[in-house]
Amino acid sequence: MNTTLTSKCSLAGAAAPRRERRAGPIATLLLDLLSSWLRRARERRALQGLDDGMLKDIGLTRADIEFEVHKPFWRD
Repeated sequence: MNTTLTSKCSLAGAAAPRRERRAGPIATLLLDLLSSWLRRARERRALQGLDDGMLKDIGLTRADIEFEVHKPFWRD
């Protein structure tokens, strides 16, 4: 059998058990925080794009939206 470097590497990689990497509790918290910040920023941009008729339907005014949009992304 003719063994190439690629096949040797493949065989060596297949023989070694792969460790599953899991995020630690701090990394998980940071990822959740980042995710909520991004979601909040996206939702605020979407609110800003609504017209006055849509805002009336959901019971908000343009002033409510301007107040919300100008809050920093980390503030709820």
